Amino acid sequence: MFGKKETPKAGTPNRSTGAPGNALNSLVQGTVITGDIKAPNDLRVDGTINGNVHCDARLIIGPAGSISGEVICQNAMIEGTFSGNIRVQDTLNIREQATVEGEIRYGKLIVQPGARLNGDVRMNGSGGNGNVKPGQAKSANQKPRSADEKVARLQKAAN
Repeated sequence: MFGKKETPKAGTPNRSTGAPGNALNSLVQGTVITGDIKAPNDLRVDGTINGNVHCDARLIIGPAGSISGEVICQNAMIEGTFSGNIRVQDTLNIREQATVEGEIRYGKLIVQPGARLNGDVRMNGSGGNGNVKPGQAKSANQKPRSADEKVARLQKAAN
Protein backbone atom coordinates (compact mmCIF):
# COMPACT_ATOMS: atom_id res chain seq x y z
CA MET A 1 0.00 0.00 0.00
CA PHE A 2 2.19 2.88 1.23
CA GLY A 3 5.77 2.98 -0.02
CA LYS A 4 5.20 0.08 -2.40
CA LYS A 5 6.23 0.92 -5.93
CA GLU A 6 4.32 -0.76 -8.75
CA THR A 7 6.41 -2.04 -11.60
CA PRO A 8 4.98 -1.64 -15.10
CA LYS A 9 3.66 -4.77 -16.78
CA ALA A 10 5.40 -6.09 -19.88
CA GLY A 11 4.20 -4.32 -23.04
CA THR A 12 3.05 -1.21 -21.14
CA PRO A 13 4.56 1.93 -22.69
CA ASN A 14 6.82 3.93 -20.43
CA ARG A 15 5.39 7.45 -20.63
CA SER A 16 8.57 9.04 -19.28
CA THR A 17 10.73 7.99 -22.24
CA GLY A 18 8.90 10.16 -24.77
CA ALA A 19 6.61 9.52 -27.70
CA PRO A 20 6.51 6.18 -29.49
CA GLY A 21 8.29 5.85 -32.83
CA ASN A 22 5.07 6.19 -34.83
CA ALA A 23 3.80 9.42 -33.19
CA LEU A 24 2.51 12.26 -35.36
CA ASN A 25 2.81 15.92 -34.42
CA SER A 26 0.19 18.09 -36.10
CA LEU A 27 -0.12 21.83 -36.63
CA VAL A 28 -3.73 22.58 -37.59
CA GLN A 29 -5.00 25.06 -40.15
CA GLY A 30 -5.12 28.63 -38.85
CA THR A 31 -2.22 28.16 -36.43
CA VAL A 32 0.85 30.33 -37.09
CA ILE A 33 4.23 29.64 -35.51
CA THR A 34 7.18 31.99 -35.78
CA GLY A 35 10.34 30.26 -34.61
CA ASP A 36 12.19 26.97 -34.87
CA ILE A 37 10.72 23.49 -34.44
CA LYS A 38 12.58 20.25 -33.71
CA ALA A 39 10.51 17.07 -34.01
CA PRO A 40 11.87 13.55 -33.42
CA ASN A 41 8.77 12.02 -35.05
CA ASP A 42 6.52 12.70 -38.04
CA LEU A 43 5.23 16.27 -38.40
CA ARG A 44 2.15 17.37 -40.35
CA VAL A 45 1.72 21.09 -41.05
CA ASP A 46 -1.68 22.42 -42.10
CA GLY A 47 -0.99 25.83 -40.55
CA THR A 48 1.90 28.24 -41.13
CA ILE A 49 5.50 28.07 -39.92
CA ASN A 50 7.85 31.01 -40.36
CA GLY A 51 11.11 29.55 -39.17
CA ASN A 52 13.30 26.47 -39.31
CA VAL A 53 12.10 22.87 -38.99
CA HIS A 54 14.29 19.89 -38.13
CA CYS A 55 12.30 16.67 -38.34
CA ASP A 56 14.03 13.34 -37.77
CA ALA A 57 11.24 11.52 -39.60
CA ARG A 58 8.61 12.48 -42.21
CA LEU A 59 7.40 16.03 -42.82
CA ILE A 60 4.01 16.57 -44.46
CA ILE A 61 2.93 20.02 -45.57
CA GLY A 62 -0.82 19.69 -46.14
CA PRO A 63 -2.78 21.53 -48.87
CA ALA A 64 -3.42 24.52 -46.57
CA GLY A 65 0.05 24.32 -44.99
CA SER A 66 2.93 26.70 -45.50
CA ILE A 67 6.55 26.78 -44.36
CA SER A 68 8.96 29.62 -44.96
CA GLY A 69 12.49 28.92 -43.71
CA GLU A 70 14.98 26.07 -43.61
CA VAL A 71 13.83 22.44 -43.38
CA ILE A 72 15.90 19.33 -42.70
CA CYS A 73 14.06 16.00 -42.63
CA GLN A 74 14.25 12.33 -43.56
CA ASN A 75 11.26 12.29 -45.97
CA ALA A 76 8.87 15.01 -47.09
CA MET A 77 5.54 15.26 -48.88
CA ILE A 78 4.53 18.77 -49.91
CA GLU A 79 0.95 19.54 -50.92
CA GLY A 80 0.93 23.20 -49.85
CA THR A 81 3.56 25.93 -50.05
CA PHE A 82 7.25 25.88 -49.19
CA SER A 83 9.76 28.69 -49.56
CA GLY A 84 13.38 28.52 -48.41
CA ASN A 85 16.01 25.80 -48.14
CA ILE A 86 14.97 22.16 -47.84
CA ARG A 87 17.23 19.15 -47.35
CA VAL A 88 15.52 15.76 -47.57
CA GLN A 89 17.73 12.76 -46.84
CA ASP A 90 15.53 10.23 -48.63
CA THR A 91 12.39 10.99 -50.70
CA LEU A 92 10.89 14.39 -51.51
CA ASN A 93 7.36 14.07 -52.94
CA ILE A 94 5.93 17.26 -54.43
CA ARG A 95 2.20 16.84 -55.04
CA GLU A 96 -0.05 18.32 -57.77
CA GLN A 97 -1.12 21.54 -56.01
CA ALA A 98 2.22 22.28 -54.31
CA THR A 99 4.43 25.31 -54.78
CA VAL A 100 8.09 24.86 -53.82
CA GLU A 101 10.69 27.61 -54.17
CA GLY A 102 14.28 27.88 -52.99
CA GLU A 103 17.27 25.62 -52.56
CA ILE A 104 16.10 22.01 -52.77
CA ARG A 105 18.29 18.99 -51.94
CA TYR A 106 16.97 15.44 -51.99
CA GLY A 107 17.85 11.75 -52.18
CA LYS A 108 14.94 10.82 -54.48
CA LEU A 109 12.52 13.25 -56.11
CA ILE A 110 8.88 12.75 -57.13
CA VAL A 111 7.15 15.70 -58.82
CA GLN A 112 3.48 15.26 -59.71
CA PRO A 113 2.08 16.97 -62.83
CA GLY A 114 0.78 20.42 -61.97
CA ALA A 115 3.26 21.06 -59.15
CA ARG A 116 5.31 24.26 -59.26
CA LEU A 117 9.00 23.82 -58.55
CA ASN A 118 11.40 26.73 -58.87
CA GLY A 119 14.93 27.13 -57.54
CA ASP A 120 18.27 25.42 -57.22
CA VAL A 121 17.30 21.73 -57.32
CA ARG A 122 20.02 19.13 -56.71
CA MET A 123 20.32 15.52 -55.72
CA ASN A 124 22.25 14.85 -52.51
CA GLY A 125 25.92 14.08 -53.19
CA SER A 126 25.76 10.35 -52.41
CA GLY A 127 23.28 9.40 -55.13
CA GLY A 128 24.19 11.43 -58.18
CA ASN A 129 26.20 14.20 -59.71
CA GLY A 130 24.63 16.86 -57.45
CA ASN A 131 24.18 19.28 -60.33
CA VAL A 132 20.66 18.56 -61.58
CA LYS A 133 18.81 21.76 -62.40
CA PRO A 134 15.07 22.08 -63.00
CA GLY A 135 14.29 20.82 -66.51
CA GLN A 136 17.72 19.20 -66.98
CA ALA A 137 18.06 15.42 -67.15
CA LYS A 138 21.01 13.69 -65.44
CA SER A 139 21.64 11.21 -68.23
CA ALA A 140 20.25 9.99 -71.50
CA ASN A 141 18.48 7.13 -69.67
CA GLN A 142 16.68 9.37 -67.17
CA LYS A 143 12.99 9.93 -67.87
CA PRO A 144 12.07 13.56 -68.59
CA ARG A 145 10.08 15.43 -65.91
CA SER A 146 7.97 17.73 -68.09
CA ALA A 147 6.14 17.75 -71.40
CA ASP A 148 8.78 20.10 -72.87
CA GLU A 149 11.53 17.65 -71.93
CA LYS A 150 9.57 14.78 -73.53
CA VAL A 151 9.19 16.73 -76.79
CA ALA A 152 12.89 17.69 -76.79
CA ARG A 153 13.91 14.09 -76.14
CA LEU A 154 11.67 12.78 -78.94
CA GLN A 155 13.05 15.40 -81.35
CA LYS A 156 16.61 14.45 -80.40
CA ALA A 157 15.85 10.75 -80.92
CA ALA A 158 14.32 11.49 -84.35
CA ASN A 159 17.53 13.21 -85.54
